[in-house]
Amino acid sequence: MITRSPANVQIASDLASSLASSPSSPPGAPAWQRQLANVVRDPVELCRRLGLDDDALPGARDGHALFEVRVPEAYLTRIQPGDPTDPLLRQVLPLVAETDAVDGFVADPLEETDHTPRRGLIHKYAGRVLLIASPACAINCRYCFRRHFPYQENSPSRAQWQETLDYLREDTSIHEVILSGGDPLAASDRQLAWLVARLEEIPHLKRLRIHTRLPVVIPARIDEALLEWLGSSRLQKVVVLHSNHAQEIDAEVVAACARLKDAGVTLLNQSVLLRGVNDSVAALAALSERLFEAGVLPYYLHVLDPVSGAAHFDVPDEEARHLVETLRDQLPGFLMPRLVREVPGAASKTPL
Repeated sequence: MITRSPANVQIASDLASSLASSPSSPPGAPAWQRQLANVVRDPVELCRRLGLDDDALPGARDGHALFEVRVPEAYLTRIQPGDPTDPLLRQVLPLVAETDAVDGFVADPLEETDHTPRRGLIHKYAGRVLLIASPACAINCRYCFRRHFPYQENSPSRAQWQETLDYLREDTSIHEVILSGGDPLAASDRQLAWLVARLEEIPHLKRLRIHTRLPVVIPARIDEALLEWLGSSRLQKVVVLHSNHAQEIDAEVVAACARLKDAGVTLLNQSVLLRGVNDSVAALAALSERLFEAGVLPYYLHVLDPVSGAAHFDVPDEEARHLVETLRDQLPGFLMPRLVREVPGAASKTPL
């Protein structure tokens, strides 16, 4: 089991800050890097900016001590001020409930440390591997299943990436590489272009999948520099967004999605079913409709991974099934995400 000591929290925070750029980013840095460098990191500032009562502060401070606050300005503007039940706020505001120890909620719910044959590489499923392309995130989601992940042990240097690339070359059964993190798009375009170019040299690789929240939380990330290396890749390109509520998808997000589609990218979305965020048929239906308007197909609806600190988001399986069955009566099949759980050791996601 992974443990998260205060020292580990600081190391992970330092890694994230260094990769995501610092508050002293040069004026010539891309707009997205400047936004990434100036996210809200103080729980008190978050509460004050959103006009929340002082009774929210103790929980915000306690939760922040376990997993730091990170909220980009572009996301903050979509949160309704003065509403402690706002579905976007619920995803980023620390609560005192995060300090509760709940049976079955653990630091490494997917047992990923058992499937890491090389630094920064997770190999759980046949035919595909996951690369931790960045330890940084633009936003810290309170339910994140990797909130305790040992990024300090899985942030390869270029020399160490060569060991991972050798692993991929030697296993010809691998056809797809998934870039994850953290958020892979928190890495610089120079680093990502280098890595993708190396992947393109491996003949049996066919697909590049990128799991990212950045086009949703900082749409400016989808700029010309990114589109240049991504659009020119020989690999089939799939970007899996992570949006949980229709309110997250504003006009800037729609425009970012359009730029990705113009670059030949297939767009999918995966959500997490979260208590107080999207645990209603109306919220799930609105999300699917809004995604399709943005050119994105719903892909997965995950039940919560039982990570310590997030038990207050949990929706029981029976309730989740009922929500999805009712949703199926309202939406066409192509707008229905698959309700799944990730079970450690299983050969794939497990449908519910």
